[in-house]
Amino acid sequence: MTLVVNPSAGRGRARRLLQRVCRELVASLPGVTLRLHQSRDYADARLRCEQAVSNARDHRDALVVMGGDGMMHLGLNACATTQVPLGLIPAGSGNDFAGGLGVPTDVAGAVRTISRGVTRRIDLLQVSGALLDGAEHRFVGCILSTGFDSLVGRRANRVTLPLGPLVYAWATLAELSVFEPLSYRLVIDGQAREVPAMMVCVGNTPLFGGGMQGCPQADPTDGLLDLTIIHPVSRTTLLRLLPSMYTGGFIADPAVELLRAKQVRLDGVGLFGAADGEELGPVPLGVQVAPGVLSVFVP
Repeated sequence: MTLVVNPSAGRGRARRLLQRVCRELVASLPGVTLRLHQSRDYADARLRCEQAVSNARDHRDALVVMGGDGMMHLGLNACATTQVPLGLIPAGSGNDFAGGLGVPTDVAGAVRTISRGVTRRIDLLQVSGALLDGAEHRFVGCILSTGFDSLVGRRANRVTLPLGPLVYAWATLAELSVFEPLSYRLVIDGQAREVPAMMVCVGNTPLFGGGMQGCPQADPTDGLLDLTIIHPVSRTTLLRLLPSMYTGGFIADPAVELLRAKQVRLDGVGLFGAADGEELGPVPLGVQVAPGVLSVFVP
């Protein structure tokens, strides 16, 4: 078992918990060899994850990632389309990928999930376009956001204050004060649509933005992607809807449209994509479901 850790995740929370995680993994998995890598930076973490998977002996070896959603993003991209199972130890600010799969966000629960050895094959989103890291394709575990939601994420990623999960709430209010509806050009399963919207997000699992249910009905085993479109509303209405995004209740509002599809193309002026806590790149972006490409430890 290879454990790749971002020690700075959660403002250093991962570093503080690391000794305990290693101790509990070794105690709960007698006979298993644990290899530990503390990443120096994002590129090093990606390399360590990819090396662990390339050196693995199919399902007999496993990759475990510890950190925030960016670390989970690297792990799922390394393991996707292979038989190597991925273990998740959430230690970031949002932990949306783990939460969307029902993986406990406490250390004991996350370790217990891995030590039980129960895995499930799940879908991922495959995103294509001119991505920021120079790649043409990336897999996404949570939600691809492109409007108000992605602007909030970008603002939150630039906050240096130790706000923890509250950083998303702060960024939401700050972005709301200047936000205007955006013009989208969509192609949904071959059908073109031009719509003004506050946001369009494409989901594999329900959560993003530190626990908001952007796609509350998303199921990562149904072979479909979920779309949530919030049509233009006043800032007051959007502010009213935001608290109910944490419960999923916002979908009852008439401004909200829910769809399911196998592939979507997103385009529009000034839009860019973000997912799994990471900025992906500008539109146009193609998104399609990749059924059953990831094996992950689940409760």
